[in-house]
Amino acid sequence: MENTVLVIGAGGVGWVVAHKCAQNNDIMGDICIASKTVEKCDAIIETVHEKDNLKDKSKKLYSKELVIEGEKDVASVVEVIQEVNPNIIINVAPPDCNLPIIDACLETGVAYIDTSACDDEEDEMPYPWYDGHEWARRDQFKEKGLTAVLSAGFDPGVVNAYCAYAAKHHFDTIDTVDIMDVNAGDHGRFFATNFDPETNLIEILEDAGYWEDRQWKECPHHTISRTYDFPVVGERKVYLMGHDEIHSLSVLFDANTIRFWMGFSDHYLNVFNVLKNCGMLNWNPIKVDGQEVVPLEVLAECLPDPTELAHNYTGLTCIGNLVQGRQNGQEKEIFVYNICDHEKCYEEVGSQAISYTAGVPAAAAAILINQGVWDVKMMANVEELDPDPYLSMLTKLGLPTRVRNGEKDVVV
Repeated sequence: MENTVLVIGAGGVGWVVAHKCAQNNDIMGDICIASKTVEKCDAIIETVHEKDNLKDKSKKLYSKELVIEGEKDVASVVEVIQEVNPNIIINVAPPDCNLPIIDACLETGVAYIDTSACDDEEDEMPYPWYDGHEWARRDQFKEKGLTAVLSAGFDPGVVNAYCAYAAKHHFDTIDTVDIMDVNAGDHGRFFATNFDPETNLIEILEDAGYWEDRQWKECPHHTISRTYDFPVVGERKVYLMGHDEIHSLSVLFDANTIRFWMGFSDHYLNVFNVLKNCGMLNWNPIKVDGQEVVPLEVLAECLPDPTELAHNYTGLTCIGNLVQGRQNGQEKEIFVYNICDHEKCYEEVGSQAISYTAGVPAAAAAILINQGVWDVKMMANVEELDPDPYLSMLTKLGLPTRVRNGEKDVVV
């Protein structure tokens, strides 16, 4: 049977996934992009043709409408799966769509990939988030011999592979992993988020949950910071945050401390705090002239669509893992990282680097599943899989990995 990939989601990350699958459709096969807004799918398809990114012109690239009405709506996903008949689904929809898509994959026997975890705050889910949502389906995937690769974006995703790579090639024991994400680019807008505004702003608003001395700890957002001298982009201030990858790594990876840090400009934080203090980041409904509205949803409609930022974006991103531990009885520290250029991403696929770094890894995982390398017949997070073919595939697709080891800086 020939391969077909169903990409669910037509935002900035879905945009990149579609382009990368199209560039590799000799492996991926036919491509269907599904979203509640078909016009967005068709806009992506148009740019794939404009950029001449459809490698095999005989393969199909088309769109479907898919509206998922809540976490119980498996039927809508199953219906589209039966129409498209994919062998792999790449889910780049908002994380609250994860569970119905996962359950639909179980029902229909389709391999599954996503880029982030379902972190439903209303459930007050204890750490780690995966435990009560995605991981509750692990036994079912194993029983069916069906592959699911969770959180295969960049962070989470590639940074998890960086952990596995460091443990495999550089360390006997690892003490601390500090994952650091800096966007040193400029989109020219007064304020914008680089991916789905609701997901992005809630993530920043949450208390920072981190793994330290082999236990979970918390602190309010933006209360702990540090300055680090990053390769290429130089010194940047980063803030301790909670993030998806900490939740799986705390269980699946052997390290005393695992933390996530993200860079924010003073301007960004000033605007963010004004919005928070005015109540615009509230996701609980309020009444306005008798109509119920959610302030955060209103704000999201007012902010620029992340896909609209790409054409003016300049500068670089740097995302990497500062890993400390011991090898051959000696203390050691390395920084495993990637540098990505906003303008080059736009030239290649019409995207900015934030979406590019999240979308390329999902496409790479799909290629490895199709090639049998990562077709592991179970549900797995990226750190459980062999990092070497993944990092090699990422280099081929445009995201090379570098390692700063003392005075040496080499490409993996």
